[in-house]
Amino acid sequence: MSQSPEVSETFAVLNPGGRDKTQLFPDGAGLPGDPGHPPVNYHAYAACMRGGFYRSATEIPESVRTVLVLLRQRGLDDARKAVRELAKRGVDSYVSWKESGLHQVAQALGEAKRAELFRAVCTEAAGFVSSTPELMALYRTQGCARGDFIPTPYPIGEDAWNFSRPLENRNGIFIGTREIGVPSRNHLLAVSIAAGLGESVTVINPDGKSGEKILRAIAPSIRILNGPLPYPDYLRVMSEHRVVFQLDSSAVPGQVAGDALLCRMPCVGGNGAVDRIAFPPVCAEEASDMLYSLLRDDAEWESAVTASREKALEKLSFSAVNSRLEDLRR
Repeated sequence: MSQSPEVSETFAVLNPGGRDKTQLFPDGAGLPGDPGHPPVNYHAYAACMRGGFYRSATEIPESVRTVLVLLRQRGLDDARKAVRELAKRGVDSYVSWKESGLHQVAQALGEAKRAELFRAVCTEAAGFVSSTPELMALYRTQGCARGDFIPTPYPIGEDAWNFSRPLENRNGIFIGTREIGVPSRNHLLAVSIAAGLGESVTVINPDGKSGEKILRAIAPSIRILNGPLPYPDYLRVMSEHRVVFQLDSSAVPGQVAGDALLCRMPCVGGNGAVDRIAFPPVCAEEASDMLYSLLRDDAEWESAVTASREKALEKLSFSAVNSRLEDLRR
């Protein structure tokens, strides 16, 4: 297993008042079976720096000099208090929305008091780390003095996180989205397009009987798995397929595309930050043609996997994002 860069414990991620438990990442990505949150999304920033993910500023060691403070719709007061407390210790705080899809941020700022709190936090923080390029202008105009778009990393270079399987052992389409009720996810449209190609289609259903009823009405023959699944099990299911497909237009960080990278397979149709770095863009009208080619042309499939992996190693690996976060601290 390859190792993440050796770094001192000088960086932490703080989710003040959040539900995620405090978790340390001394071994970087660790192993898929390790307890706690997997090293993806905002936990991945901590993991790629061999740092920690905390719930309270008081838990963060004195050696930590840079903290990424996560913003939540109902946690902006906590975030402001944390930024002030860390400033008293001479610690630089950078802020980032924990739920950073455009629809999620719009909802969070849809009340005057929260919008005022967000501006106050931005003004008092040292800067921002944006997990999507779309939000950079928001942070800057609301008072953040500095910052940059730094995508959420994935342990692509770690042997233990290679969920690949031979192409001959793969079949069909895995639907990447799950949220039926969020319009920008375009979940049912993706299911409908995939089911119309005459291939086997798998979808994760977290909504019980009501979700299954809607999915069956749209596509009676698809394979429905009740979820959510433990993360390693989810990746194993994903890797049974040739292609991941979604039409998510929420401008999210792009975990589905990151999951596909760990499974060494193409991801078609999303506009998340990771999608746009690792995979070519495609609109709904072009999706069927691209899916058709990737499902039937082995050479094109292999070429797509190779190209996405090369881009990901350069810009999305733990070592790549570690370097970006180190540059931000200087």
